[in-house]
Amino acid sequence: METTLSTPVKLSPNAIAELKRLMGEASHDATQYLRIGVKGGGCSGLSYVLGFDKHEEDDEIFDIEGIPVVMKNAHGIYLFGMEVDYSDGLNARGFVFKNPNASSSCGCGSSFAV
Repeated sequence: METTLSTPVKLSPNAIAELKRLMGEASHDATQYLRIGVKGGGCSGLSYVLGFDKHEEDDEIFDIEGIPVVMKNAHGIYLFGMEVDYSDGLNARGFVFKNPNASSSCGCGSSFAV
């Protein structure tokens, strides 16, 4: 298993703090990685994937501030340069995707078009 040095996506300091908090919970499976990716569907054509998952053979592996991250190589064209942030405000709470490759996105921010 090889870890790639350059990361196609960035995690904001708020996202890193929230992910490390989640990873520190007793229910977290320490053998899992943070998966960042895309899947077909959503109101704009593609939806973001963000969650803890097992490493698969065709995954690229990254380390972002001590957080083990996996992503399918093919997803890089959609996600390169994207930043994942975490908002803890009164009006919006959760992970936010800032994707420079998206030609449009939906109002909920969880799907996009390229």
